[in-house]
Amino acid sequence: MPDLDELYQQVILDHNEMPRNFGKLEGANRTAEGYNPVCGDHISVSLQMEDDVIRNIRFQGSGCAISKASASIMTASVKGKTRAEAGVLFERFHEMVTGELDTHLDPHDLGKLAVFAGVRKFPARVKCATLAWHTLRAALDGNRGTPTTE
Repeated sequence: MPDLDELYQQVILDHNEMPRNFGKLEGANRTAEGYNPVCGDHISVSLQMEDDVIRNIRFQGSGCAISKASASIMTASVKGKTRAEAGVLFERFHEMVTGELDTHLDPHDLGKLAVFAGVRKFPARVKCATLAWHTLRAALDGNRGTPTTE
């Protein structure tokens, strides 16, 4: 059985090579663009919101493996969730990758998002992992500006 770090790396590489929910979303009623000037990642998130629920979500863009995998797993994690549920997931994910997650909370409660727990050891990569999330938040809030990781 591969060790946990190897398994996590495999999940990230899989989502980078075959991202889920990648491409244009026809009929989106919320969109936002995100940019990470440190490494040049660009992410666009498009949503179909109905009754305060994310009915569909897709992303487009280019970036490093961490950025693309994070966007892929994020879209799968928030589809079908309410705005409030997605907000809680954003906060928990952000706390996990920045090392602020309380020790009594199990990062594995985040499902596949737990593969990013090791990112906290590499501060420059935290911005890669959180770009899609900040872009999602901007789309949910109807923010027309471009969120950045700066």
